[in-house]
Amino acid sequence: MILAGGRARRMGGGQKALVSLAGEPLVTHVARRLRAQAEPIAVNAPAADRDRIGGIGLPIVPDTLPGRPGPLAGILAAMRWAAALDPRSSHVLTVPTDTPFLPPDLVDRLRDAVGRDGAGIAYALSDSGPHPVIGLWPLGLADRLERAIVAEGVRKVRDWTGRLDACPVSWSGTPDPFVNLNTQAEVSAAEGRIAAGSPERPAAPG
Repeated sequence: MILAGGRARRMGGGQKALVSLAGEPLVTHVARRLRAQAEPIAVNAPAADRDRIGGIGLPIVPDTLPGRPGPLAGILAAMRWAAALDPRSSHVLTVPTDTPFLPPDLVDRLRDAVGRDGAGIAYALSDSGPHPVIGLWPLGLADRLERAIVAEGVRKVRDWTGRLDACPVSWSGTPDPFVNLNTQAEVSAAEGRIAAGSPERPAAPG
């Protein structure tokens, strides 16, 4: 699930998923990264954005809770979506829509960490710090997560993972595969990285 509930306020407003990077929406870059690793893929975004984002050809899954309470609500929506899609599923992956350089071994390494360490949750860590939104989540935690959001007012992903058996999985070195784009200057730097032929960039679908 690509979490796309944020707004591009530092880029002039609008839906962040649709910010152009090298001629394509940010969300398209993220989906391309994921498609080689896991399917099906959907986008968590407000229902009001369905028409705008729907043009990218991916299902749009709104939050299951009202009031847009943040990324934890997107993770909850991802859990509910994955469980309804296939009751045999055990986990769902979430990533934010502003991370266009996700590593090609993301799913494999998070999945290995869950199996090896017995952790319920695995999330990404790089030299820039933890990235708890980039995580592999057990679907069995959905009801517990909903109670935390609704009854306890938990809003930060890190506060939630701090309560649980969560395992960080580390990627080191530069460039950071989890760099997120929040300003136009960061978008321009990312375009330079793409133009330079960043070695971890996957080939465009052909």
